[in-house]
Amino acid sequence: MKIGELAKRSGLTAHTIRYYERIGLLPFADRDAGGRRDYDASILVWIDFLDRLKTTGMPIREMLCYAALREEGEHTGPERRRILEAHREQVRAHMADLQAYLLVLDTKIDTYVEAEKGTHFHDDTKHFLEGKQVGARAARS
Repeated sequence: MKIGELAKRSGLTAHTIRYYERIGLLPFADRDAGGRRDYDASILVWIDFLDRLKTTGMPIREMLCYAALREEGEHTGPERRRILEAHREQVRAHMADLQAYLLVLDTKIDTYVEAEKGTHFHDDTKHFLEGKQVGARAARS
């Protein structure tokens, strides 16, 4: 497939695809008779994996290390596994931090909800105590 189709199917721009090739995240594409890049559809699986690594916060330098090991072949499997295991621990730690931050947000939101409930109760009580009807029209004389 040509670079335009790869861009469309992968969600990357053609510029990003060329950049990833230049820095070594993507293998260099075969070229057709006209010198245009011609990609095998299997590259989509690799791009999807790179996107997941990026989404989980793996730095490009680590992605480059992983990509270089991948290019060397199957014998680098144990080293690639270690890279992924270390990254997994970083992701888990980040998720734990996010869970703690979420708890703080939930607690703060609950505080506001309770304060609003209390305010409404006090407002209704105030109107009742002043002899005013809440939510109904006053009677006409």
